[in-house]
Amino acid sequence: MSSCSSQPQTHVVQTVSISYTQLKDKGADLSAKIEEGFGPNGLGILSIADVPGYSSLRQNLLHLSPRLAGLSDDQKRDLEDPDSRYNFGWSHGKEKLESGKPDTLKGSFYANPVLDKPTSDPALIQRYPSYCGANIWPRSALPELEPAFKPLGKLILEVGMLLAYHCDLYAFQGMKMLEDDGLEQILRRSRCHKGRLLYYFPAKHSSCSQDGESMSSWCGWHTDHGSLTGLTRAMFKKDAVEISCPDNAAGLYVKSRSGQLVKVVYGEDEIAYQIGETTEILSRGRLCATPHCVRAPLGEAAFGVDRSTFALFMQPDCDTTKREYVKSSCRTAFCGNLRRLRINSQFRPCAYLFLLLAGFGNVLSNLFRHFYVSFSVFNLFTAFSNASTVPVIVRDEKLKFPEVVHIHQQLIPSRGSLTFGEYTEKLLDKYYHLKM
Repeated sequence: MSSCSSQPQTHVVQTVSISYTQLKDKGADLSAKIEEGFGPNGLGILSIADVPGYSSLRQNLLHLSPRLAGLSDDQKRDLEDPDSRYNFGWSHGKEKLESGKPDTLKGSFYANPVLDKPTSDPALIQRYPSYCGANIWPRSALPELEPAFKPLGKLILEVGMLLAYHCDLYAFQGMKMLEDDGLEQILRRSRCHKGRLLYYFPAKHSSCSQDGESMSSWCGWHTDHGSLTGLTRAMFKKDAVEISCPDNAAGLYVKSRSGQLVKVVYGEDEIAYQIGETTEILSRGRLCATPHCVRAPLGEAAFGVDRSTFALFMQPDCDTTKREYVKSSCRTAFCGNLRRLRINSQFRPCAYLFLLLAGFGNVLSNLFRHFYVSFSVFNLFTAFSNASTVPVIVRDEKLKFPEVVHIHQQLIPSRGSLTFGEYTEKLLDKYYHLKM
């Protein structure tokens, strides 16, 4: 019989928690808790407790996850969308692990919980397929999914908007800021929020591997590239019966600002929120994103155990409509500020440069492609470094980036600036196979 008694001791931290009653009070001063959870010395995560109706919505959706994964191959194939790089509908074995191998450990179902079809503009759909495509629901194979997915996604979005309001009060205190420039309004304008229902398949055999990859055995180390991510606590099942996690060392891990690996826990009836790289940039480092991963349970008790969870990725809109310019003096000023930020470059793939060169849409598209496609960037970076002005593509409802950041130069495209949507398509190339 195998034994995992040699597992290292786990440092466990409870998330900073804010009650829903406090959160919805716009007169409440939550800056201390926002700073504790999201600030430069925080873990980049906090949770909201006592949200009305949340517990039943969570149960309704997560119980459907094994049923979705258990549909026939033909039924799941009908839910796939290669044109969006499997970012709508069902995805399994398309994403790549840290090792570069296809990820067959989990399946995902993606949908926009607010808009079934964010736009009818064919140019935008072609340009930003991972955000502007249409939802694909299994209305015949699993009709319960859509009415369970949408309400939970909308509730997490609504609570996230309230949290974004208080984040703005903390991040921009003492600074001049137009109402439309804050995180809350940026997210309210967006059509591109994306929900992801995840199903981690049961282990086929027990494992006590303690190698370097075991910490991120269910989900590799990464930092969210968007603005704000809402998370349910995971549900574990064995033989279709809900159980507690069979391994105390398994779960969500984050890397603290000091480099310590910490397991983060929060209540079953709490919604956790994590900061993404975009918000870190827009807040000038006052709100910080944090690298995180998911560790699978080990040992005999983990055999046959599956895991279901749901994440809502809240992010700015992806399309852009006009061009502006940032003067070199601003660029120089921000370079000094950047050196004072506590940035772990290993987990800041590309967001800094692209978000400040452009609107949110092009930026993410370019990051996705970076990790699968090689291209020459030296000439553009040289021109960017020497230019007196830098072109910035933004929306009419533009994002107010502080100044230009020039790190991760290898991700700059050979020509032009980027929107967040294009940046998204490039980032997808790191985690998904290229479209044929």
